[in-house]
Amino acid sequence: MKIINKSRTGRSSWANGFTLIELMIVISIIFILIGMAVGRYDRAVQRSREAALHTDLQTMRQAIENFTLDKQAAPQSLDDLVNAKYLREVPTDPITRSKDWELKFDDVVLSPEQSGTGITDVHSTSATVSPFEGTPYNTW
Repeated sequence: MKIINKSRTGRSSWANGFTLIELMIVISIIFILIGMAVGRYDRAVQRSREAALHTDLQTMRQAIENFTLDKQAAPQSLDDLVNAKYLREVPTDPITRSKDWELKFDDVVLSPEQSGTGITDVHSTSATVSPFEGTPYNTW
């Protein structure tokens, strides 16, 4: 027969609560799980920023092309695209979180008689390398 030590209240000593080591183990496990979740969250946010950058670049390039074909002249700034209603507004670069885009100006030849200089392409100003694609954002 086993005798269990009882406290003054009549309960056994193991029913008084958790020991310090048990609490430390549980808290450590919780911190490990939180750390894993934060890492996954950061990766998901970075992937969504990259997807937004791809979409913004595609939209602006399409607007530049449409403007050039419709107006028979390339735009001189991104504001020209907004003023002509090809874009609602100049998008914010999701990587740098600013509206400073790297614009590529070049000669635009629409016909043998008509040529001019204007925006032909747009890129992000961030030279940071994408962790998923392995290329700098300003080369997209």
